[in-house]
Amino acid sequence: MQRICVDMDEVMADTLAEHLRRYNEAFDEAVTLQDLAGKGIWEVAPFDRRQQLRAFLDAEDFFEDLPVMPGAQEVLKSLSTRFEIFVATQAMVVPSSLGPKFRWLQRHFSFIPPTHYVFCGDKSILRADFLIDDLPHNLLLFQGQGLLFTAPHNLGATGFARVENWQQVGEFFATTTK
Repeated sequence: MQRICVDMDEVMADTLAEHLRRYNEAFDEAVTLQDLAGKGIWEVAPFDRRQQLRAFLDAEDFFEDLPVMPGAQEVLKSLSTRFEIFVATQAMVVPSSLGPKFRWLQRHFSFIPPTHYVFCGDKSILRADFLIDDLPHNLLLFQGQGLLFTAPHNLGATGFARVENWQQVGEFFATTTK
């Protein structure tokens, strides 16, 4: 059975929506997704706010209740009948996220067993047939077929098979693999 590794943040979970919400609330701003076209929130925020940006991520409740990306549950459940699904998330970048991410996955993707959660820092260790990720540098090191999941920060990235949403993920696997 072929394996698909799926990133969590900005692919399964809408991490950016929560980061923007907290940023805008804390600093009385109105930064939108359109403001981030081709940039990360770290590039838009003034330098003196970056410590607070990191503090949002380190908060115990940050990863606990993130919105699920539309279509992710349905498409992954369908794919799990034909593929072995692993969730590969760079949780070690924010160690306080381990428990909240585990609970989030259990709550929203209970059909993926905990033995298929990979909490890592460096995704070059992954060995699978496919990787769905929003960070181009993770796909560069991956030895299988990478799919770049569109997010505001990666709009300028080229040279990757790109999917805009979970419907396109489903279509990719329906038409390219049997």
